Amino acid sequence: MSEIMERAAAKINLSLDALYVHADGLHEWEMVMTCVDLHDTIHLTPRADGRIRVRTDSLFLPEDSRNLAYRAAVLLQQRYAPDAGVTIDIEKHIPVSAGMGGGSADAAAVLRALNRLWQLGLDRAALARLGLTLDSDVPFCVYSETALVTGRGEIIHPLGQTPDCWVVIAKPPVPVSTPQILNEAARPERLPHPDTQRVIAGIQAQNLPLMAGGMGNALETITEDKIPEIRRIRQKMRQFGALTAQMTGTGPTVFGIAATHSRAQRIYNGLRGFVPEVYVVRPLKRQTKEVTAE
Repeated sequence: MSEIMERAAAKINLSLDALYVHADGLHEWEMVMTCVDLHDTIHLTPRADGRIRVRTDSLFLPEDSRNLAYRAAVLLQQRYAPDAGVTIDIEKHIPVSAGMGGGSADAAAVLRALNRLWQLGLDRAALARLGLTLDSDVPFCVYSETALVTGRGEIIHPLGQTPDCWVVIAKPPVPVSTPQILNEAARPERLPHPDTQRVIAGIQAQNLPLMAGGMGNALETITEDKIPEIRRIRQKMRQFGALTAQMTGTGPTVFGIAATHSRAQRIYNGLRGFVPEVYVVRPLKRQTKEVTAE
């Protein structure tokens, strides 16, 4: 098989709740996640020498074992195709270190693409189980569809498509230390909690205001205390007409939900000049039967 291409879609957290911390220090999550039509493009070309090489057009990404896409390829090679080699070219569009799962999305795309390229015959559940050994967001990114995600990130319950809407994404140019945020979230009982069941009900009823009314991010106040700009962006999004606006992941990216493209464009125009990276996107549309990747 010659070169193949795979898209790696960015994710956002419609809700993110930290329920408790396991004895091993990992959180028990309850999240509703979806993917948007902002994506990296992954090109894979077979190699005859059995080597794995990663190349990227971003100056901010490593091209060695620190890169999740590289590690995903090594994982499949060692388990299923020890003599196979591949060159992986990553065309970046998802903001880096943004809380949008860019690295996990790239790794998941490599798992899906190499499964085809090397004709491994693995289903998505098997790829998701492998992905969990790389990062807790990889199982969701393997599916890349709206889902309730629980456990340590390994249990995926697809929910069907979100209500029709537009999403405005704004990424301020400030760094966030994910380990530091998670360390400060070690006592979830002190955190605000979204209404996850309301978010799910809104998706199932295709009711956008219902979904938006339950959204939230339990980690938002922790990150906002360190980066007040996140709060200002949320406030501006609401000022310009977003149904709701919140941080995704551990930040610093903020997104707002709009019912119409014209309202989304108004939010976008209001943020340009205030935030250097702003995007108008839509949730990806896909529906499948419920699957659990444990």
